[in-house]
Amino acid sequence: MKFIQFLVSALLIATTQVAIAAPLISAKEAALPAASGVLATRGISRGPSVKMVSPEADTPVVSPIDFKVNFEARGEGKIDSSSVRVVYMKSPFVDLTPRLKGAISAQGIDFAKADVPSGAHTIRVTVKDTDGRETNSVFTLVVK
Repeated sequence: MKFIQFLVSALLIATTQVAIAAPLISAKEAALPAASGVLATRGISRGPSVKMVSPEADTPVVSPIDFKVNFEARGEGKIDSSSVRVVYMKSPFVDLTPRLKGAISAQGIDFAKADVPSGAHTIRVTVKDTDGRETNSVFTLVVK
């Protein structure tokens, strides 16, 4: 009986320490055609800074990935976390924001163990500050 209790305890500990990957992009979405047109972002802006921290843009990685983006307000403004939009640049566009809702804060996006299929994935992150200044940044995730 004690042996069975030990096994159950060991199993519970092991399963709580294993991080389960959550889907960021599905295989069906990855199969959609690429968005057409120019992925333009504005030049010099007083809008917030958006920097991809992990994975490094255009560097091949293996899924699951830790998807991390940092935001930094400029001047006296503060980041409006409710304004953050994350879009997978496919035709039609795929709004990833609902999947990331719990990972978005005024500091950025911190989504651990994101499941992403193999391929190059272009993602646009849009954020505004409390003064209404907006920044759009486009990143490419490359997954082996």
